[in-house]
Amino acid sequence: MKYIIKLLSLAALLFTTSVHAEKTIQLEDNAQIIGNWEIYAETAALHKEKKQVKNTWQFGDDGILSAIAFDPRLNAEAAVKVKYLIENGAIQKQIQPGREKYETCKVIKLEGDDMTLHCKYLYYLLKRK
Repeated sequence: MKYIIKLLSLAALLFTTSVHAEKTIQLEDNAQIIGNWEIYAETAALHKEKKQVKNTWQFGDDGILSAIAFDPRLNAEAAVKVKYLIENGAIQKQIQPGREKYETCKVIKLEGDDMTLHCKYLYYLLKRK
């Protein structure tokens, strides 16, 4: 009886995981994302409320991501450059300049001038500039 309960629990867990799996767009290289992108919103989950932001990411063909973020509390912009690469169909971007620690960002949507990325903790909604 315990075996059947464990087996049913495992089956339910596998079914739940597969239902919530996201479709991702596999990138072959950076050709589809090179250029300037405006991040206009970010959210912890796509079905939740989205926080409006005013940031810009520029994907260079040299593997450098230039990020410009606007901080409304300071009424100022901050710029940073980090490395990025395409690996296993996803974007691997450096977390901080000078550190060789990377996070994976999967492309959830790439249609025309719209792109949605799912990084470790956030979804980023971008529009090509």
